[in-house]
Amino acid sequence: MKMITAVIKPFKLDDVRDALAEIGIQGMTITEVKGFGRQKGHTELYRGAEYVVDFVPKVKLELAVRDEQVDAAVEAIIGSAGNGKIGDGKIFISALEQVVRIRTGETGGEAI
Repeated sequence: MKMITAVIKPFKLDDVRDALAEIGIQGMTITEVKGFGRQKGHTELYRGAEYVVDFVPKVKLELAVRDEQVDAAVEAIIGSAGNGKIGDGKIFISALEQVVRIRTGETGGEAI
């Protein structure tokens, strides 16, 4: 099992969710986050005053998936969240040692 963490642009969330649903991934956790990478923020104009936005708003998705779903999930995220421009986001994949469904006590792949 793997934990996929993706940081994407907020307006791409619905597209990513739909793409993941098409390949059979049903559950995910979404968190609104702020940060910066290579783009290092940007400047905006508000009521005639220019100011710097150091931390750009993003959405963080967390998905627990079976090993055989990882490649399809990554491709779905890339295909639906990417537009080839700076700030599209990142995907992190890490090993997931154990999953337990609290309600039933199921463990491993059955708990996902």
